[in-house]
Amino acid sequence: MRNLLRPGYLSLSLVVIAFAVACFTLLSPWQFGRNTERETTNDQITAAKKAPAEPLRAGMPEWRLATVTGEFLGKDEIVARLRTVQGEPAYEVMVPFRQANGQIVMIDRGFLRPEQSRVPAYPAPPAGQVTVTGRVRADETDPKNRSAFTDDSTQGKRQAWAVDSRVVAQATGLPIQPGYLQLEDKTPGALGALPLPELDSGPFLSYALQWIAFGGMAVLGWIYFTWRELRPGGALTGQRPRRRSVAEMVAEEEAAERAAMST
Repeated sequence: MRNLLRPGYLSLSLVVIAFAVACFTLLSPWQFGRNTERETTNDQITAAKKAPAEPLRAGMPEWRLATVTGEFLGKDEIVARLRTVQGEPAYEVMVPFRQANGQIVMIDRGFLRPEQSRVPAYPAPPAGQVTVTGRVRADETDPKNRSAFTDDSTQGKRQAWAVDSRVVAQATGLPIQPGYLQLEDKTPGALGALPLPELDSGPFLSYALQWIAFGGMAVLGWIYFTWRELRPGGALTGQRPRRRSVAEMVAEEEAAERAAMST
C-alpha cells in the first residue's frame, strides 16, 4: 500500500477527486438550477397567455398582461442599447408613464432596428391620457452598474445599458416603481413589439446529467487505474520489465548470428 503514497499517484488522485467534486457539487447543480429557472419562466408565460389583461397592481407575476391609464412622459425617454431581438441588433425605447393615480411606472415601448449603427428616427409617444396594455417584467441588471449617458454617438439622446427602471429613475429624478411594462402590439405608443421567449426546456437538464456522468467516469477510471497498477507488473509496483537499450539489442542480434554460424 505504500505505493499509493507516491507523489505521482497522490497528484492523480487529487485531480480526479477535485474534478468529481466539482461535477457533483458545482457544475451539475448549476445546470439543474438553470433548468428549474427555464421551467418556471415557461410556466409563467403559459399561464400569462391564458389570463386576460387586468389593471396593473403590485405583486402581479411576471409576463401577465396588465393595463395602465395615464400619460407618457416623453421628454424623459431613454434608449437601451446593444439589444438583440430575434437574433438581430436592436434598440429598446424606455419611457416613464404617469398613471391617473399619480404613480409612475416605466414602459418599454418595444424595439427599433439600428440604421448605420445609430438610433433611427421613430414616432414620439402619444400625448394626453391613454390606456396601454403590456406584460409585467422584472428589471434587468447591468453587471457593471452603469448609469444612463449621452455622447457624440447617441445624437444627444440618453442611452442605457439595460432595461432597468432604476437607471431611468436615477437619470430622470422621477420616483419610478420597480419593474416595467413591455407594450403589446397595437397598443398606443408601441413600436416593434417584443416577442415572447421560446417555450423550450433548453439543454440544461442534459448538461446536468452529462456533468454527473463525467464525474462518475472519472471516479470509475481512477478506481480501475488503481486496481490495475496495484497488480503485479503495474507501474506503481516497480516490476515492469526494463526497456533494453539499442546497444543491448544489437549485441543480442550479433550473438545470435555467431551462434547460428557456429552450428
